Amino acid sequence: MEKIFDVTLENRKRLYKILTETPREQLLEIPEGFNNNVWWNIAHTVITTQILVYKLGKLQMRVPGELVEKFMKGTKPDGTATEEEMKLIADFLISTVEWAKEDFEAGLFQDYTTYTTSAGVTLTSAEDALVFNLYHEGLHAAAIIALLKVVGK
Repeated sequence: MEKIFDVTLENRKRLYKILTETPREQLLEIPEGFNNNVWWNIAHTVITTQILVYKLGKLQMRVPGELVEKFMKGTKPDGTATEEEMKLIADFLISTVEWAKEDFEAGLFQDYTTYTTSAGVTLTSAEDALVFNLYHEGLHAAAIIALLKVVGK
């Protein structure tokens, strides 16, 4: 499990750098041929992990419900973001991984609601969710790289 958290944290550090160093207009641009933007992809990774690990693990998510509603699966960006939202997501990129590691090591994930992802992978534990999350974040990292090429970074 240690390596799963290490890889996730490295990805999140990369996303943090993109979020904090990319011009706002590039983060929010939805290029022709795309249905989302860099900002949405970054926020979505934070939210999805919370849902897959905490909500399905029957624990309280560590992010505000408004962010969950705005960035969960099935949502689409509107091309806007508040400074507060951007700061919260930037802060959550790293802290949520650290909290998940602490909570996992403390043995808090004892119960789990079985869930089959849209990729056809059935998750039966928080550990399954953390492993699947690496795949999920990889997909969104690739989307972010593609978006950045189009929007000019």
